[in-house]
Amino acid sequence: MSKKGKILTTISICLLLALAVGVTLFLKHRGAGEPVPEYVFLYAENQTADYPTTLGGQYFADLVNERTDGRIKILVKYGAEMGSEAEAIDQVKYGGIAFARVSLSQLAEKIPDMNVLLLPYLYDDSEHMWRVLEGEIGDEFLEKTVAYDLVGLSWYDAGARNFYSSDEPIRRLEDLKGKNIRAQESAIMSDMVSALGAHPVEVVYSEVYSALEQGIVDGAENNWPSYEAMKHYKVARYYTIDEHVRVPEMQICSGAVWDELTEEYRQIITECARESALYERRLWKEREESSKETALKNGTEIIVLSPEEKKRFRDAMKDLYEKYCGDSMDLIEKIMKY
Repeated sequence: MSKKGKILTTISICLLLALAVGVTLFLKHRGAGEPVPEYVFLYAENQTADYPTTLGGQYFADLVNERTDGRIKILVKYGAEMGSEAEAIDQVKYGGIAFARVSLSQLAEKIPDMNVLLLPYLYDDSEHMWRVLEGEIGDEFLEKTVAYDLVGLSWYDAGARNFYSSDEPIRRLEDLKGKNIRAQESAIMSDMVSALGAHPVEVVYSEVYSALEQGIVDGAENNWPSYEAMKHYKVARYYTIDEHVRVPEMQICSGAVWDELTEEYRQIITECARESALYERRLWKEREESSKETALKNGTEIIVLSPEEKKRFRDAMKDLYEKYCGDSMDLIEKIMKY
């Protein structure tokens, strides 16, 4: 063999060895025999890695991957990496993101029919809400997402929102009169605060602590985990259980992505979404209880409204119900009696 031929042979052997090593490392990294996914989808989540909704989303992703034998891989992007919830909804609509977990309050900004489920004092308690959401009414509202080119998959829990205050406790309706209250950023929540005799104040969530500390607001409203996580108990120790609103959350899928999937994949995704919802609900209860215990250890005083007083709060919502859902009063009555 000529010198030139020996050189070419040596180069060929080296290339084959390099290719073999590369394939071996690739298989080792992926796991030998692991199938290459047909689809790799993004899932948007704005909460932290250890938050119940994030853990629920990851559980959903793992279930789908397992039951499709690795053919569908879902990457959960948490901490608002994919943008705000409002931005995520738009991206899901156009297929830039395949899945997301979003608050119904944000979805209602795009699909006004959702406002019915956000009405203050609509539910008596958690069990009441879940009877509604897991029945025919809940299924009908999941289907309403089609109007925005989305597919509603399942309901997630976000607990109940309650009022908390800094200077004095809220024990009755008159205690809210004239107070400056920071409420969730939505028109219906601002109108609720006004209907109760207080003044709604717009404050970004991350700045509520300083607003309470500086007296810019006299109180705010949120669920136990948010109240505890942001350490609002240090500047607003009176926590009034009025459960003025329960804002469920929804797992959604892009309609454009859904249309590309086989019926088999759609069924698997739906089943996994609903299983993950039960998992998230259990995690939420655990987180809610631990947050409550932390707040109590740090001096929070709990005030529970009597049934009679809570009825006065609910009765104050009459005009608000008419304003936002005047055409749905029969449905509202049905939900209340469910």
